Amino acid sequence: MIELDGHRWIKEPLGADMERLWRVDDVLWEGDTPYQHVVIAQTGQGISLFCDDDRQSTEFSQLVYHEAMMVPAFLLAGQVDRVLIIGSSEGVASQMAVAAGATRVDHVDIDELCVRKCAELLPYGYTPEELAAAEKGEGPVTIHFADGWSFLDQAPPEGYDIVVVDLPDERADDADGQHNRLYGLEFIQRCQSVLSAGGVVAFQGGCPTVWRNETLIRAYNRFQTAFETVAYFGSDEHEWAFLFGREEPIDDPINLMLEALPNCAYEPRTIDDASLIGATVPPYSVRNQS
Repeated sequence: MIELDGHRWIKEPLGADMERLWRVDDVLWEGDTPYQHVVIAQTGQGISLFCDDDRQSTEFSQLVYHEAMMVPAFLLAGQVDRVLIIGSSEGVASQMAVAAGATRVDHVDIDELCVRKCAELLPYGYTPEELAAAEKGEGPVTIHFADGWSFLDQAPPEGYDIVVVDLPDERADDADGQHNRLYGLEFIQRCQSVLSAGGVVAFQGGCPTVWRNETLIRAYNRFQTAFETVAYFGSDEHEWAFLFGREEPIDDPINLMLEALPNCAYEPRTIDDASLIGATVPPYSVRNQS
């Protein structure tokens, strides 16, 4: 955090030679976990979560983000009953999966302290009571404080209908970083290996802006290698894009999502049929790599 014009600011890295400033009006909690530096603070977008200075979610925009990550997966999957979520400390993704009809949600996050602070301080996602129930497995959600890579060895024999990987953006300058392992092709294929028939793997893929799209291009290429069907959803109201892979070839995945939307048990508030038509074409520079 820096001091500027009488206020405290978080400098969020956006790319080479680029940073964004977030004015911090009140720090609710700041500390180092075993894995990252976490700040939960009041900003102009409400209570907000930062990990290693990267904005992860804000009270104002988190619904747009989480629906862009979850709703296309609900629509592409053959069914929504068993869901695995890796990362996504706030717990919103778990809640959406239950609302979509899941009866088993395994939420895996390696950073126990971050998850607890999110439940304690964020006005979205788990409440402390919900987190306590999830720790005991009382209800459809069970939380596991574990490494996502290793947890895949514990997948149920019937597999998962949806596997969601929601992590801080891949860092090109930190190839050995803890979460960078979970962006590689080998991990994507491990996620693929625990899918049920008709199952979907969903990833936070990166940012589509042309000055910040290196991680998205890498993720897109990995998905093209791993899956017969790849769908893209670039949020038109956020700055992140998401990738969805299914083993079976589907001639028209966008039409499949459009047909499934009216019958989805989860009713999105930020996505409609026009969104599915307009936000599912990858950017030119992703489709036409030189």
